[in-house]
Amino acid sequence: MKKTYILDTNVLLHDPESLFSFEDNAIVLPLSVIEELDRIKKRGDDIGRNARDASRKLDDLRLLGRLSEGVELPRGGSIRIELNGNKTYDLLSGVDLNTIDNRILALAYFLTNNDHGPVVLVTKDLNLRIKADVLGIATEDFYSDKVDYAKLYKGVAELYFSEEEINRFYQDGFLDLQSNNLYPYQFCVLKVQGNPSLSALARYRNHRLHKLFYEGRTVYGIKSLNKEQKFALDLLLDDHLKVVTLVGKAGTGKTILALAAGLEKIYEENGKYNRMLITRPIVPLGNDLGYLPGDKEDKIRPWMQPIYDNLEYLCNDHLHHNGGTDYLLNNGRIELEALTYIRGRSIPRQFIICDESQNLTPHVIKTLLTRVGKGSKIVFTGDPEQIDHPYLDASSNGLSYLVERIKEEDIAGHITLVKGERSDVAELGAKLL
Repeated sequence: MKKTYILDTNVLLHDPESLFSFEDNAIVLPLSVIEELDRIKKRGDDIGRNARDASRKLDDLRLLGRLSEGVELPRGGSIRIELNGNKTYDLLSGVDLNTIDNRILALAYFLTNNDHGPVVLVTKDLNLRIKADVLGIATEDFYSDKVDYAKLYKGVAELYFSEEEINRFYQDGFLDLQSNNLYPYQFCVLKVQGNPSLSALARYRNHRLHKLFYEGRTVYGIKSLNKEQKFALDLLLDDHLKVVTLVGKAGTGKTILALAAGLEKIYEENGKYNRMLITRPIVPLGNDLGYLPGDKEDKIRPWMQPIYDNLEYLCNDHLHHNGGTDYLLNNGRIELEALTYIRGRSIPRQFIICDESQNLTPHVIKTLLTRVGKGSKIVFTGDPEQIDHPYLDASSNGLSYLVERIKEEDIAGHITLVKGERSDVAELGAKLL
């Protein structure tokens, strides 16, 4: 039986393409949603851009017929805009209908109780789902771009072999293995049942387990402190891999490893990349970027301070180069850019780092990937459990989505960093708080 899906505004703000994600079912948009899109469209961030995109898509559909009566969608199903008549509101006594959420709720209640078949309210608002449940209205989150974060691809597996096979691996540097359960460039910890002291680290590709290519290498003054960091450096230094994702809690070394690898490629392996581009999403908790004084560099500086801290650590503490950070930034080989200004660019022959990418939607991740030009490599780092974006969570953010979608690709690699190495205090906070 066909269903009627009522979409909340936040679904369109999360993904404007959601209008075409409900197959042959009917979509109903309350007029209140259009009003809210109109109010939000003036914002200069991702949410404002998505509001404008959703409005353009609705305007294109308007050319196919009257939206108040219903329009057939190109991929099947239909869409209409409901006027929220007064008869809808009369059914809910004691509910403040001056709020947009409650007007959407009233429409869902009316359609549910007036023979429209199965009606489902789709919203990313937890409280609205709770209120709908009290009124007996079926609700769902928007799942089309969600992944199961509890089962997120880790990039590493444990395999058991005999002592003879492990010894042969150390001697030859590889071990043939036919497996349908391993992904390209997946890392493996090789173990012997009953002998935990004998083990090896390997990387799987083309039905063969290889030794790590860069194990034990010092990268711009940084050495790996645990096996996951060894795996991460192996991905970062391999020029065959064009997309690398590093996931891990605070203090596991995601950002500093990516920066160290980028500096190594730019300054120690001249010719591969012209420069390093570092970007972070601007997700303000207070005033937005434009309220900060100064030119673009002055405005970006507070948002990029974690990058400056890591660059200073790499330059001053390891290379003993006083003023090294200013030198790196002033000679044109390193560029810091707000993600706001990435759209429309083409970025060839650069080592690109997108930090804190858990605050990006899948749509923005796609936009950033399509900016990558020939000869470039892009690295995404982030912690899906530390999200500041109002409409994202550990399962729906762009970083988690990207990890799952590219794990089978031959030019992509991923590792989840586990052990915190920043300090004992940082590890305590990440574990217990």
